Amino acid sequence: MKGSKVPARYAQALLEITEEQQKTDAAVSNMRDLSVTASDNREFELFLKNPIIKSDKKIAVLEKIFNHFDEVSMAFIRLITKNGREALLPAIAHEFDARVKNARGIVPITLTSAVALDKSVKDTVVKKLSAQVEGKLEIEEKLDDKLIGGFMVRMGDVQIDASILRQFKEMRKNLMR
Repeated sequence: MKGSKVPARYAQALLEITEEQQKTDAAVSNMRDLSVTASDNREFELFLKNPIIKSDKKIAVLEKIFNHFDEVSMAFIRLITKNGREALLPAIAHEFDARVKNARGIVPITLTSAVALDKSVKDTVVKKLSAQVEGKLEIEEKLDDKLIGGFMVRMGDVQIDASILRQFKEMRKNLMR
């Protein structure tokens, strides 16, 4: 359901409501909590997807789990659940976060390297990327020892692969010709 337009529409509606009521920051925090809960807890996702559990029972459980949520976020979750779309809540939360970042001019970037990059290398990469992108960069660093060395940058659909692993694969491909 990741490619579905339904979560995008619900996320856009939530963004419009929260901006109108000036509750966007609270909703961002709430949706991130919901997203983390869903990704960390398989039983929670199965609970959301279970068609046997009635929506009023699901709402009661969701209200207990997320009792710290802002009223706008909780009202949104109730509405989604009453409409039988609660299984989409994690996807909606993810899409909502992406839309808020887009609206605020934040460009999420994943920087993956074999070992932790030292500050000077990271600063150089960030400086070069900043020159090519409009907006503020939000960098998530990941480690992947399979890269052997170098790094990979993922920015939306764009990927820059400056890893040793890629160079080895290209060298192997050239030698096989």
